[in-house]
Amino acid sequence: MSLTGIVLAGGRSTRMGQDKASLPFGDETLLTRAVRIVGEVADQVLVVARAEQRGSNPFVGLPVPVVADPIEDLGPLAGIAAGLAASSTDLNLIVACDMPLITPAVLRRLVELCGDADICLPVVGAQASPLCAVYRSSVAVAAHSLLAAGERRVMRLLDQVQTKRVDAAVFRDLDPHLKCFVSCNTPEELQAALKCRPPGA
Repeated sequence: MSLTGIVLAGGRSTRMGQDKASLPFGDETLLTRAVRIVGEVADQVLVVARAEQRGSNPFVGLPVPVVADPIEDLGPLAGIAAGLAASSTDLNLIVACDMPLITPAVLRRLVELCGDADICLPVVGAQASPLCAVYRSSVAVAAHSLLAAGERRVMRLLDQVQTKRVDAAVFRDLDPHLKCFVSCNTPEELQAALKCRPPGA
C-alpha cells in the first residue's frame, strides 16, 4: 500500500505572531520535524505552503516537493485540496506542521484504522482532528467543490464524504495522555509542548 504524507504549512500563524513552520523545536524547526516524522510512515512526502513561503527558510533546501496553495488565505481546506490534488497515491496522511508531539506509531495506527473510509480522523475530547488524518485522493473533488461554493470550513468536508471518526482512546497505549494531538497555536502552547518533548526526540 503506497502512502503520501502531506504536511500543511501555509497558515498565517496570526496567534503565534510569526510563521510557525520556521520556529525551532529542539534541533529542528516545526516544519522539518513534521516532514521527518511523517516521512517515517509515508512512502513520499510533500509540503503545502503559501507561494511567498517557498523562497524562505525553512522551505529552501527541503528534501521534499513544496506545493503552493492555488488560492491563498482560504484556510486549511484549500491546503488539503491542494495537497490531495498533487498526490499520486490513493491514501494520504495529512498532518499540520504545528503538531510537534505526533509520533510515527500513532500515525501508523491511524492509517491501519482507515479501512474503506474516505477520511479517517481521531476524535479527542469530543473534538474531531481533521488536520491529523488519513484522506483518499478522491476527496479532493469534494474539497474543491466546497471551495468553489465559498465554503472554507474543513468540518463541512467531513459531511460530504464517508468519514470514519476514531475515538482517540485507541491511541492511549502509545500515548497515555494523548499529547501527540496537541496543536501549537500560541507561544505559550509551543513552550508547553517543548516541555513534553521526550529526550532526544
